[in-house]
Amino acid sequence: MKPDYKNWVPKGMMLIMLIISAVLLTCFLLFGVCGIGVQGVFRLVLGVLLGIAFLICGGCAAWCVCAYRSFSYSGKRRLSKQIVEGTAKYIRLPDKGRGLDVGCGSGALTIACAKGNPQGEMVGIDRWGKEYASFNKSLCESNAAAEEVKNTCFLSGNAVLLDFPDESFDAVTSNYVYHNIARADKQALLMETLRVLKKGGVFAIHDLMSPTRYGNMQMFVERLKEQGYEQVELIDTTKGMFMSPKEAKWLMLRGSALIVGKK
Repeated sequence: MKPDYKNWVPKGMMLIMLIISAVLLTCFLLFGVCGIGVQGVFRLVLGVLLGIAFLICGGCAAWCVCAYRSFSYSGKRRLSKQIVEGTAKYIRLPDKGRGLDVGCGSGALTIACAKGNPQGEMVGIDRWGKEYASFNKSLCESNAAAEEVKNTCFLSGNAVLLDFPDESFDAVTSNYVYHNIARADKQALLMETLRVLKKGGVFAIHDLMSPTRYGNMQMFVERLKEQGYEQVELIDTTKGMFMSPKEAKWLMLRGSALIVGKK
């Protein structure tokens, strides 16, 4: 049995964009170019509108296909695997220690961290919402079994308010999660995550940390240092760590990793 970590780009979204693009192109050719049933100014206006709509949807469809292929675990690029394994390298658990993966999805990062820390246990939490309907607890457990990893536990949880006491975990991680939480202060989410991290532990997160989503992260880093966190590092992962600047520009991804050590 092989694990099935799914794709971070929903296949349904990609197919919908391709279908809409095909419909718009057909309508553009029929009415805008051939003028079937329409003439004059109306034909011109309709043709322009359909052409613009096709270019927009076609561009979105092309991006979906490219991103889907890049993130596929079975493809040549396997960007998801690279990011998961690269993030998991920062997680080191003590003997009988516990780690937390916030927004575990299909369990990929939880399992990768568990494989690297057989002396401890990894807990993966997710709310498994309708946005990613194919991701669920059963899938996570099935993937762990396929990888023959037994030091994992998967629970329902919410990153906005973690259902754990202060300093519950020796390490905490997350990947491509917080930017999806609408109307939430991302820096407040980071502080909520750091709340459950034990002294001496490490928090490693990878996400789309653009200023519009996260605010001024450099100021946030300085604030953490002022609060006494001994290691605070903000890494641009689009400059060769996980992808090249050219690939990041095409995929429109501004990935960053935040590594925090807690005294």
